[in-house]
Amino acid sequence: MKAPFSWLKEFVDIDISAEELEQKLFSCGFEVEELIPLGGEISGVVVGEVLSCEKVEGTHLFTCQVNCGELGTRQIVTGAPNVYAGMHTPAALDHSTLPGGITITAKPLRGIPSEGMLCSGEELGLNEDLYPGAEVNGLLDLPKDTVPGTDIRPVVGLDDYIFDISVTANRPDCQSILGIAREVAAVLRKELKMPRTDYHPSDFQYPGLKVTVLDKDLCPRYLAHGVRNITPGESPRWMRRNLALCGLRSINNVVDITNYVLLEIGQPMHAFDLDKLENSEIIVRRAKQDEKIQTLDEKEFSLTPDNLVICDGNRPVALAGIMGGLNSEITENTRQLLFEAAKFARDSVRKTSRALGQSSDSSARFEKGISEYITELGMARALHLIEELGCGEVTSSEFDESAGMPREGKRFTAHLSRINAILGIEVPAEEALRILKSLQFEVKRDGDTLEVVAPRYREDIEIGEPDLAEEIIREYGYDHVKPTFLQNAMVTGGGKKPEQLRQDKVKRVMCAQGYSEISTLAFYADSDLDDLHLAADAPERKVVRILNPITENLSIMRPLLAPSLLRIIIENLKRGNNEGRVFELANIYTPAETEGQLPKETLHLGLAAFGNGEDFFTVKGSVEALGEAFGLKFEVERAQDVTWLHPGIAAYILCEGERVGVFGKLANEVTAELKLHKDSKSHHRIFLGEIDYVKMMSHAAASFRYHPISAYPAVLRDLALTVKEEITCGEMISEISRACKLVTDVELFDIYRGEQIGEGQKSMAFKIRFESDDHALQPEEVDKYIKKILGNLKFKLGAEIR
Repeated sequence: MKAPFSWLKEFVDIDISAEELEQKLFSCGFEVEELIPLGGEISGVVVGEVLSCEKVEGTHLFTCQVNCGELGTRQIVTGAPNVYAGMHTPAALDHSTLPGGITITAKPLRGIPSEGMLCSGEELGLNEDLYPGAEVNGLLDLPKDTVPGTDIRPVVGLDDYIFDISVTANRPDCQSILGIAREVAAVLRKELKMPRTDYHPSDFQYPGLKVTVLDKDLCPRYLAHGVRNITPGESPRWMRRNLALCGLRSINNVVDITNYVLLEIGQPMHAFDLDKLENSEIIVRRAKQDEKIQTLDEKEFSLTPDNLVICDGNRPVALAGIMGGLNSEITENTRQLLFEAAKFARDSVRKTSRALGQSSDSSARFEKGISEYITELGMARALHLIEELGCGEVTSSEFDESAGMPREGKRFTAHLSRINAILGIEVPAEEALRILKSLQFEVKRDGDTLEVVAPRYREDIEIGEPDLAEEIIREYGYDHVKPTFLQNAMVTGGGKKPEQLRQDKVKRVMCAQGYSEISTLAFYADSDLDDLHLAADAPERKVVRILNPITENLSIMRPLLAPSLLRIIIENLKRGNNEGRVFELANIYTPAETEGQLPKETLHLGLAAFGNGEDFFTVKGSVEALGEAFGLKFEVERAQDVTWLHPGIAAYILCEGERVGVFGKLANEVTAELKLHKDSKSHHRIFLGEIDYVKMMSHAAASFRYHPISAYPAVLRDLALTVKEEITCGEMISEISRACKLVTDVELFDIYRGEQIGEGQKSMAFKIRFESDDHALQPEEVDKYIKKILGNLKFKLGAEIR
């Protein structure tokens, strides 16, 4: 948020420079992203007194003799129509600079020497809110008591600074000038001057005016106050200037008051034109399905019961916490209004804002949180300003709808010794008490025990001693903390753990197979699971949902890596990268089995290959290479029930009979729905795979032992077998390997279908490798093994030798 230096000085007697204050704020936990000097680009511009002014014949120019004080008298040519002798105006002399990087140099105009330029307010970066007369067509006319030769910046208020402060989500109380001023007062050990909030209501009450909150879980505190005899007009200069320094233009005094309270107190305000309400009632409720509202920026929205609205009894007149409705806006004809100040639930405002794509300064503050104390203070400040500016009569019609929120700060007991133990240093007791009191905590000490009452606006204080320790150390100074070892710490040699080394090996194997490692977000949307055609009752649909998602596209923790991989492939294809291989080793997330436990995280390996050179067997080769690297023997079986894979080109990965993963070609139905260019040949060849890393590694040996190559020659035999068409190659290879422990490799080298084989049959030819570590295999021994294999195949799969 932006905080003008001059505005902060209204609350605290600051006796240090803006640069020093920047360091002080940083030391107590507030990052000043930028310290902006208001007139930082201006140099060499002074107050000039026009001594004489002569018209240049035949032109619109004037030749002026300008008194620049100690800098002497300068001749300056100007074309401004409002220049006159005796005028005091800004004079940019030779080599001066103006906003926008403009450099002024002495040079002739129409052959007449000119030693600079006389300036308008616009040329100095001013507007009417920052300085009166700044938007006049011509030179800026300064008061006659300004001294010639004086630097122009303090004269027109450009010697100010703007602090652009990053306010963290846990400090919503600092979303205002007053909130930052509290911190400045504490760090400088100064008194905080609170803004005036007194007002004097008249005896008038609006008959029949009523306020009702139906959904107090979404609106725990709602204040409203009637004001009549409104006289819209121009706001005073001090208000217009402060608003302008924070980037807001003045509209009229009533609207400016709501904006001023938002910036100064941090309470978003809204005002309803009572004459535009259809009846004398305000109702805070959930919107009805498809209910309509048109907001002040003339956008129309269709609402749902997830949206909280303010209604006049018949129709919505405001989106709660976001923006008012066009049907109740304040205009120059407004004569009576109802001020609103409320505390809305953070998640309600956040969800509505993001669902509708509608945000505002108010919603930004409500999303971080508004305390009920700030709601009270904001309303009182607005009503005081109504009286101070003389733009209305505060009536006695006031309303306070509450869900029973406490009207005092949180109470808890703390111990100085425990606070010091958390910090690891000894903070003097008196200093700790001084710091807490300067931050407006109420503290009573009894030896080591502290009875503490937190300020009402500090709703972030939750866990007592740890929170107090943070408050104390940020004011006491982090430089007091000395680096030490933890109590049970020890020096180690460093290096990676065995499991980390194993994961590194997985990545090296995948890279050796031509895959590039990727890293994707751990969350996506339900629609990503819809894209894979997963059934509503699929196990993967049981997901961990994010309570306050950044966007609806990132609303669930991923139960699969496949959608993330597919998204990467789509992005590459859209950008003309028509082939590639990628993998990711990352966690998936499943809900906890019992309530109160954390979600379960399981490490998975996802792989994807796409392009004309890819097919089922190239991916199968990569999977087998991974298994071989860890001494695992993978088997495959047809996978026909994976909705996102082609039922005829997909396989489960088995390790010692346990399914550890799946891979295959992306299902045609899924592929057809991808938003890809029709001329992309590669989008028909997308292969995805996912392996449960934990299950896979449970079958891997903890370490490898050297096994020498057999000293005896291997024996190769070919077998041609006739089987039914539905028998797969994987089933055949598995049964051959199980039949004989001396079979070290089985390779399919031919498939034949024809009349000689018969309908519904096929011939499969395999090359089988036999090998023994302790003797040379004899032909009759191998024949015995072949006979055993044939018997096993006939019994299990009905295979016959061809």
